[in-house]
Amino acid sequence: MRRWLLIFCIFCLTPSVIEAQKVGLVLSGGGAKGLAHVGLLKALEQNNIPIDYVAGTSMGAIVAGLYAAGYSTDDMDRLFRSPEFASWYTGFMPEENRYYFLQSDDNPAWVKFHLVKQDEKLKLRLPTSLVPEEQMDFAFMQMFSAANAVCDNDFNKLFVPFLCMATDVYNNKALELREGDLGEAIRASMTFPFVFKPIVIKGALAFDGGMLNNFPTQQAINAFHPDVIIGHKVANNPRKPDEDDLIGQMENMFMKQTNYELESQQGLLIETRFSNVSLLDFPKIDFIEQSGYNNAVTMMDSIKKLVRRRVSASELAERRQAFNDRKPPMLFQKINVEGVTDSLQRSYIVQSIKRYSDVVTLDEFRNNYFKLIADPQIKSMRPVAYFNRETGYFDLLLKVKHQEPLEVKIGGTLSTKPITQGYAGATYRYFDDRAYAFDANVFFGRFYSSAQVGGRIDFPEKLPFFVAGHVTFNRWDYYAASSGLLFEDVSPPYIIRYESNYKAEIGIPTGSKGKLTGAAAYGIARDRYYVAETATKSDELNRTSLKTFSGKVRFERNSLDYCQFATEGVYSFAEFIMVSGREEYRPGTDIGDALAPYKGHKGFYVSRARASRYFNIAKQFTVGVMGEGVYSNMRPLSNHRSTLLWLPAFEPIPFSATLFLPEYRAAKYTAGGVKLLLNLTNDIHFRTEIYAFTPIELVKQKDMFRTQFIYDPLKEVKFMGMCGLVGHTGFGPVSLTINYFNRAEAKIHIMAGFGFTLFNKRAY
Repeated sequence: MRRWLLIFCIFCLTPSVIEAQKVGLVLSGGGAKGLAHVGLLKALEQNNIPIDYVAGTSMGAIVAGLYAAGYSTDDMDRLFRSPEFASWYTGFMPEENRYYFLQSDDNPAWVKFHLVKQDEKLKLRLPTSLVPEEQMDFAFMQMFSAANAVCDNDFNKLFVPFLCMATDVYNNKALELREGDLGEAIRASMTFPFVFKPIVIKGALAFDGGMLNNFPTQQAINAFHPDVIIGHKVANNPRKPDEDDLIGQMENMFMKQTNYELESQQGLLIETRFSNVSLLDFPKIDFIEQSGYNNAVTMMDSIKKLVRRRVSASELAERRQAFNDRKPPMLFQKINVEGVTDSLQRSYIVQSIKRYSDVVTLDEFRNNYFKLIADPQIKSMRPVAYFNRETGYFDLLLKVKHQEPLEVKIGGTLSTKPITQGYAGATYRYFDDRAYAFDANVFFGRFYSSAQVGGRIDFPEKLPFFVAGHVTFNRWDYYAASSGLLFEDVSPPYIIRYESNYKAEIGIPTGSKGKLTGAAAYGIARDRYYVAETATKSDELNRTSLKTFSGKVRFERNSLDYCQFATEGVYSFAEFIMVSGREEYRPGTDIGDALAPYKGHKGFYVSRARASRYFNIAKQFTVGVMGEGVYSNMRPLSNHRSTLLWLPAFEPIPFSATLFLPEYRAAKYTAGGVKLLLNLTNDIHFRTEIYAFTPIELVKQKDMFRTQFIYDPLKEVKFMGMCGLVGHTGFGPVSLTINYFNRAEAKIHIMAGFGFTLFNKRAY
């Protein structure tokens, strides 16, 4: 009788035991291999396997944290395939987050570094990470702050309880994170040394948890006491490196050996191995996710034997929806700034975010956040949002580091053509309720040399604006640029231009990608050249000087990824320039008495517009289109050569800007072209550009030395082109190109180069 009673009691209790069975899931780190965790989660949910607790490290912490915050596997899949996620690990700024108004003028710098005063000495401040973290920090705040508001900083109150691991590098100990800001905890857990900048959490400088514990099974057991624990391992302990394996040596330095075994009888280890997936191979998401899914399906019978409890898809979706419905909308009211002590600096940052609004939406904050991090005054800014239950809004804490005041830039252009030049620049910045920047630079080379000093003041008003001024001295030697390796002009023009200009400018933003500027300038250009084709070096040069006052209005829009050899984005401008000046001409001995000295007034206007855009047709194929037009009432100067020098020029490819090409100059013209890009990798592409140029007014030599303009649209068409291989590095582009110009001599130029071909400001 007692035996049957015992059996009956066991039978009655069994359902409650099954019902009480709790399952913990532990996800290892592993970089891109961690995408396999998403495949595992899909397989578990499709088979109604419950997940009651989650724990993870590094990439495992991201996936586990998303799950705990109420994100479905479909949500994760969309996130990890998005351009926004790609920007986390590449640091590449998506087009929609580029803010043009605050960007400095383009320059050919290869490296930029800061000098700081320490112990009464100037010391070099090197970068602390390879990948800029601002986009990732904003994303973590956006994704996890609402869930943090629901759980009230207690990770046990999330959709499922969660923990993750980070590393306190100073004390060389593991940090178990189970409370606080969820986004900050996950951000700390995945901060791989030198790739991402560390953050301070719980008073410790926190790095990737995988340095000391890449598989926190014991922490999950101690914290959650699950009945069953499932572990998913996608990483291995570092192998012993050889003396030439730098990456392997770094892994051994940073990553401590981790025990990936599950010793509990109620534990099951699933291992997904990869032989051809590296740390940042996230584009292989299809293969990686499917591998995790397939492994989980293979182990599903064993999982079901261990986990007898089931949760239906509808029940899971209902619970997830109920949790997400409790998330408050992301609206910000109070803004605090940490990291700057000056009240005017805090005011500058807060005013840049709020723009005099009491409540800021997430989209408004996103726009103003990326505007601020584009500001050269700001070194870094990490946003943390705390829900204020009294106001019903989020309070925003901005952890700001302002940029060191003194920045030094070194760079230039290396080329197989004689346009090689060096570049050095320095900028001093500071801000209070306004932002100030003072800069100076020099270019030095055979073809081009220059010096410039100037400054800019930014005012963060409701409608921001800036005022700027520069003094510039330029020198171009077109004779030097026309000769070179491989192909050489038979009779290159001997032209040297000296130019100085003094410019004042004011500007306002027009959306996130555009700006409207007005400028006034005084310029002096002195040209030295031969006119006659029979001139010799013993002849005295012809001399033309033009002193001008000019006023300009310019609208510009720019979202290109690179200032030259761009692969995506939009660039357009329209400008109108009024010029009033005085020409002085003194003839050289090469023309005898054919031309007399001349002094006279010159006044004209130039209206110019250009529009270009890139279209990503397929993953490996991009098409760009460009159109340009100029309309001016310029009249000929005292001789044909000086007229050509002052006519607007069509220079769509970098090398064309280093040559004197009369065939592509006119007072009135239209031009356009197409660019075809075959993307071999993210950074390397094969590029072909083809352009057509047609003057509305033909530029003809009237007699031996004078010019006449003949209105005859579309009568002449000149082509220009370039094709070659381009690779973008962190320092500048590397290119090997063939350049074609539709002219009588030296039509084809083969050139290898490194760096951007850029110049300082001109008079107009």
